Amino acid sequence: MSSNQTPPGAPTRPDPVFTPDAIFFWEGAARGELLGQRCADCRKIAFPPRPMCPACHSVRRETVKLSGRGTVASWVIPRHPAPIGFPEAPIVALIELEEGIRMVSNVIDVAPADMKGGIAVEVRFAPTRGGKAVPVFAPVKGVARG
Repeated sequence: MSSNQTPPGAPTRPDPVFTPDAIFFWEGAARGELLGQRCADCRKIAFPPRPMCPACHSVRRETVKLSGRGTVASWVIPRHPAPIGFPEAPIVALIELEEGIRMVSNVIDVAPADMKGGIAVEVRFAPTRGGKAVPVFAPVKGVARG
């Protein structure tokens, strides 16, 4: 095997992009925690992390642990161009979390033919090729919403 080949079974998923406002989010993911950002003044949770509250414009923020439970609001399977770092096209979904915020992630452990909106999901963490982790979501068995 040459030095630029990935060993069999090694993660191929790309590493997350760290920004100053989201470092806490990615550090939490590495620990297996789904974290969010709440305004310390108006108490609204916002996603993605940003330097200022989109509701009241406060710069006072708090880190909060999120439930990791939600539903699939919408989804797509990107086919072209082929996604980099995935052996096959992933299911990309807009997840509506119980806390009322939405995030884009991948849905795992479901066949594309069985994918639909309204599926109840819960967070898991997938390893990346650089040793980091990203939140992904898996269906909650026996639970359907929507």
